[in-house]
Amino acid sequence: MNSTVLKTPPFNPMTRLKHCISGCPVNPANTTTVWAALLCGLLLTACNRQPTAPSVPPPEVATITVAPRPVALTTELPGRTSPYRIAEIRPQVNGLIQKRLFEEGSDVQAGEALYQIDSAPFKAALDSAEANLPSLRSRASRFKEALADKSVSQQDFDDADGALKQAEAQVEMARINLGYTRVVSPISGRIGKSAVTDGAIVTAYQPLALTSIQQLDPIYVDVPQSTTELLRLQRRLEEGRLTGGGTNDSKVQLILADGSQYPLEGALQFRDVSVDPTTASVILRMVFPNPNGVLLPGMFVRTVVKEGVNRQAILVPQQAVARDPKGNPLALVVDAAGKVEQRKLELDRTIGDQWLISAGLSPGDRVITEGMQKARPGAAVKAVPFIAGPKPEEKPASAPKTPSKTN
Repeated sequence: MNSTVLKTPPFNPMTRLKHCISGCPVNPANTTTVWAALLCGLLLTACNRQPTAPSVPPPEVATITVAPRPVALTTELPGRTSPYRIAEIRPQVNGLIQKRLFEEGSDVQAGEALYQIDSAPFKAALDSAEANLPSLRSRASRFKEALADKSVSQQDFDDADGALKQAEAQVEMARINLGYTRVVSPISGRIGKSAVTDGAIVTAYQPLALTSIQQLDPIYVDVPQSTTELLRLQRRLEEGRLTGGGTNDSKVQLILADGSQYPLEGALQFRDVSVDPTTASVILRMVFPNPNGVLLPGMFVRTVVKEGVNRQAILVPQQAVARDPKGNPLALVVDAAGKVEQRKLELDRTIGDQWLISAGLSPGDRVITEGMQKARPGAAVKAVPFIAGPKPEEKPASAPKTPSKTN
């Protein structure tokens, strides 16, 4: 049997309209109604046939996983150098400076002669005092023998013995003053400029020092530390957030005024027990070896003092920390569902190119370090591991070669 397949003609609104109009009596009102219905149908059909937009993949961001680790915490404090020992040289007798015996700016040793004062008057005084000793000794000896025979009284003997001892003391004093005419260095160190020249008259213990000697190896560095920082450090140690690092806690590093690091380490000697009321700070004194004389008294330096070790320190790159309009630190974290979460942070300090986080992050958090401009809180993202270091440069695409023309 042959079956006939009936084909349905496609729907054509204009053809259907013509049939409707031809089969109906002409009425202007009916015609207007039909055209209006036709236009609405066409519009609805066009709206239903709009193409669907393609799905956009979530943006890709680079993250680091927070992992606590031990970090040695240090504090950088400014300070100034001061000599280990300093001696101001003053004369101990009156007289005339005959000669200066040192070279200004040189290193001198303890006991080395610095000035020579005219010794002639003191030599004469010593000779005069010694000249009276023999007669006084003979007189005291005779009175001692006479006292045994009861020829003299005890008072006479005591007077003679006292005169002898006084004369001996005068001789010793004259000998000491004669020695003071040679002014010597009490310590070893570097001597400064001389305040007097040859021929100057000086007096004993005058206010103006003849010169000064400073011992520069080793050398002190005095550093003020605020009481606020001191209390904060003590509180962290008591809470267990910081622990001592052993014998290396007293080691101190030094940064010079030009930014270079001093090659030798120093040691923290002591912390002052009194607080300066004008600055609310205490003085830390360090000692540094100075064999080459690089450090001079009065130099401005910066010291790196070790506070302790934070066993559970959380560090994130500085680029991962943003700021809100009020300046509060923020970070974007990718949660387990792959969505962005905003966290408020508490920052402690910078360590190199990283921030030490006090609060706001926990171990295991994935912090966004790159692509933060594409991430919004609550939005889904694709997290990939952050790779530190410079990215490889992209090679410029070569221009397409044009075929050469052949004749």
